[in-house]
Amino acid sequence: MRKSAPRSRPVCAREGAFVPLKHGGRFAALLLCLSVAPAHAGQLTVSLAETGDVLATLPVAEGAGWCILWNHSVQGFEVEDCYRNRAGRMVLVRSHLPDFAAGLDHIPGRGRQISDGHGGYWIEDIDEPVPGDAYILRPGRPSVNHRLRTADTEISLTALAEHARVRIALQPGAAP
Repeated sequence: MRKSAPRSRPVCAREGAFVPLKHGGRFAALLLCLSVAPAHAGQLTVSLAETGDVLATLPVAEGAGWCILWNHSVQGFEVEDCYRNRAGRMVLVRSHLPDFAAGLDHIPGRGRQISDGHGGYWIEDIDEPVPGDAYILRPGRPSVNHRLRTADTEISLTALAEHARVRIALQPGAAP
């Protein structure tokens, strides 16, 4: 009869790293698990959809957010869609709509609508992953001024590529 090897229990199964718990190695195993856990740092890249030419890149740490803002083409007020890097995925989390103007409305069952206290509203808890962590946007004319805003940076997409198709993508990469 063949003798089986002593059984050990895996503690960390990330990236195929199984660490046996024997001889008091629990602390070392914990450190190894933490070191192989992905940080989900990302980079937000804006590029021309047709050519792939990169127009802008911004670091986006796990949990950090950014917004796409623009001025409504008819009413002129600012509209905003906000995203977060959640575990390396681009997720639409909220939108600000100052009015029920043309093309702006809350879709029941998609987030929850709350007042912004100024006559408009926020749609909170949308929590929709963006397919492929990217989408195409065609920045409008200067009066519309599509912009990308992070906590410390604002870039006019209109100034970079008015009326061109741009791809906004969250990609794996270094972030602070």
